[in-house]
Amino acid sequence: MHCGCATLGGMQFNATTARGRFLRCLLLRQPAGALIVCVICAVCASAQAHFRLQTRQVVEGRLKAFSTKNSEREALIRKWFAESGCKDANLSEQALDRKLPPNVICVLPGETQQAIVVGAHTDHVDSSGDGVVDNWTGAALLPSLLYSLSAQPRHHTLVFVGFSGEEKGLVGSRYYVDHLTSEQRAHIEGMVNFDSLGLGPTEVWASHADKALLDALASVAMASRLPVTAVNVDNLGTADSESFARYQIPRITLHSVTQQTWSILHSPFDKMAAIRMNDYYDSYKLISEYLAYLDDALKPPPAKPGSAAR
Repeated sequence: MHCGCATLGGMQFNATTARGRFLRCLLLRQPAGALIVCVICAVCASAQAHFRLQTRQVVEGRLKAFSTKNSEREALIRKWFAESGCKDANLSEQALDRKLPPNVICVLPGETQQAIVVGAHTDHVDSSGDGVVDNWTGAALLPSLLYSLSAQPRHHTLVFVGFSGEEKGLVGSRYYVDHLTSEQRAHIEGMVNFDSLGLGPTEVWASHADKALLDALASVAMASRLPVTAVNVDNLGTADSESFARYQIPRITLHSVTQQTWSILHSPFDKMAAIRMNDYYDSYKLISEYLAYLDDALKPPPAKPGSAAR
């Protein structure tokens, strides 16, 4: 997570209040009768979201294989993409203008050109800690998520990107989205970003999330019984999802930062010891199911009989 040094100490949010607001939003957004229907539909839809899970041993092993060198991090993600089945023209690097490691990109082709971008930054702040939380926890999940979603054909083309230079000012994600054509950007139906996971249960930056993506996350969380609540980090920093928001592309960022844990970022305490492995694997399971659900939920509705233009 890219944090402005001047804003870290001035971060103002109350984790307990934010959690309560989000839960009330989920539980009280609709009348009781409509809520029951909503929950039932969420369970049914989730049951149709087919995916597979990478073993906990592999997920944890990749996290523990971190490097403190950003160039080696990018190389590891590329290697694991290939091991997870992403090869040839579907696996590429995107060189940046600056002297930084490239973005690493894996494309899982779908039935259409409509796309969902799944991203996490690979770099970390060199001067503080090991950067395990921020953001090796996100980057190391990318190959496992590719494995999870490649279990069956997908409607959307899924683009997994390890962004370089996030800590330098969202350099990699800005470069990536800026160098897409207008047509390519128009095909992106959602950008799902994750940054600084594993400090606790999954959180969502709700104030900077598209409503449809946020509602879909709530549905999956209820159906899977995996925890997710809202902790907004508006005054803490920014994330790669905001590079896509500049083009009005729907986006959402998942994290695990709370008022009690935010000080771990960019500090000597950003080490493996800060990770709660049960919560980290739960985040992986939730994101896997969420992406599979989005692939189905973002499909255009089937045309009604007789609706063709006369």
